[in-house]
Amino acid sequence: MKTFLACLLVLSVSVSVSNASCYFLPLNPVKRDDEIIGCYDMKGEPHEFNTHWKTKDCLECSCSNSGISCCTAYATPVNFDEEKCISIFNNTACAYEVVEKADHSKTCEVHEWVG
Repeated sequence: MKTFLACLLVLSVSVSVSNASCYFLPLNPVKRDDEIIGCYDMKGEPHEFNTHWKTKDCLECSCSNSGISCCTAYATPVNFDEEKCISIFNNTACAYEVVEKADHSKTCEVHEWVG
């Protein structure tokens, strides 16, 4: 339990000092008979080793023999005219659109993306 809490502390500190858009979950093994064949994700869903999937939250994940790795499947706009424009997340496309506040049909120029 102490090891788990220490790992959470390290993770929370590292996320707060970086622009990390990925996370890692240690192996929670899926077993068939006595053989480990994959990983359980945070929702308890099983995934076989070397598989990849996209979540409804726009994360791209993969299962390996060490655990599950997930990263955002989109970039976030960070350098645009925030007085004139607004960023809107499209959950279906897993992408941000940056448009004028007064007219959402007009796109804005973005100078920098993170993610």
